[in-house]
Amino acid sequence: MTDHAWDVDFERIVRQALTALPAGEPLRGDADLGALGLDSIKAIQLLFALEDAYGIEVPDRVLEASLFATPRNLWEVVRSLGAGGDTPADETGQHAEV
Repeated sequence: MTDHAWDVDFERIVRQALTALPAGEPLRGDADLGALGLDSIKAIQLLFALEDAYGIEVPDRVLEASLFATPRNLWEVVRSLGAGGDTPADETGQHAEV
């Protein structure tokens, strides 16, 4: 049983940024992304990859170190901005802000 509810695309994208996570090792929701190889450059690349994949824009006001602390933190922001259909886009195509 896994401790997360994210989709396979999210896990694939996050795993690409984690050089220290072995391929067969599960990605836990509370995993320390920094300890798994996520540095500041990879965090920016990861953010852009998630925004592109999910058609979202993460507001500057939520961009802080804790966002990139765990996969669960990242997923909560991605999900709240529209992944999984929880927050539909408005008439302009914009997703609700976190």
